[in-house]
Amino acid sequence: MGKKSKPQNAAVESGRPEFFPLIVGAHATLLGFTTLFLPRTSEMPFFEFLKPTVDEIRLTSRDRPQHSFLDALTLSPTATLAWICIGAVVLQSWWGGWLRARSKSEGPLGHAWLTTAAFSALLYIIVVLFGAPLLTHISQTALLTVLLAILVIFPPACIFGAPLEAEVAAAWVRVFTEFSPRTPVERAVLYSAVGTLVGAWMGAIPIALDWDRPWQAWPLTPAFGAILGHILASIGALIANGTDLSSTGKVKTS
Repeated sequence: MGKKSKPQNAAVESGRPEFFPLIVGAHATLLGFTTLFLPRTSEMPFFEFLKPTVDEIRLTSRDRPQHSFLDALTLSPTATLAWICIGAVVLQSWWGGWLRARSKSEGPLGHAWLTTAAFSALLYIIVVLFGAPLLTHISQTALLTVLLAILVIFPPACIFGAPLEAEVAAAWVRVFTEFSPRTPVERAVLYSAVGTLVGAWMGAIPIALDWDRPWQAWPLTPAFGAILGHILASIGALIANGTDLSSTGKVKTS
């Protein structure tokens, strides 16, 4: 019994991703489900009181009707983003807790959420500098930056903590500016963060197209692009981790 337990413990301590396929798959599936179906909650009989009022500015292009599945998502971008953020908070709390356990980090999750809230203000400024409306659509832009912070900032805040001390800040710099993850957990966090930001940036492109469709409302496409980028990058991290294990027998440490 002792001989069998030792390799298993060593595998966990070395960060080998035995559970990554299951956890990453579950996380990606739940994130996609949350994005597409949680905003439809207001269509259920017991939640009709949550149905947003019709945003008249979105009732355009009636000569080009969209699929009925999209109606609940595009009726009110503000309500849609709010529902997605609520679901992301619950889902990322579980995901962040799992990452903390694998990386053996210390400190309550509350500190990670405070760090996320602080960074969301910075992300708001960055999003505006990249072209988001400055004096209009304030609530929509704020919800987009909250979603980005939940997806990008919360996971590393769970692992490293707030970058207030030199040692912690150095870990953030190493992973996110030097792109030098040392463990499968760090790689998952790095890839998903980059995928989220790239997805949000690319998702803004359809808004400029002169199609006048409801789903082009700000900030629906950047939000959905961020989530899609997060999911695809997480899968990419899983593949990269598996490649390292199959080629070297252990995860690279530098």
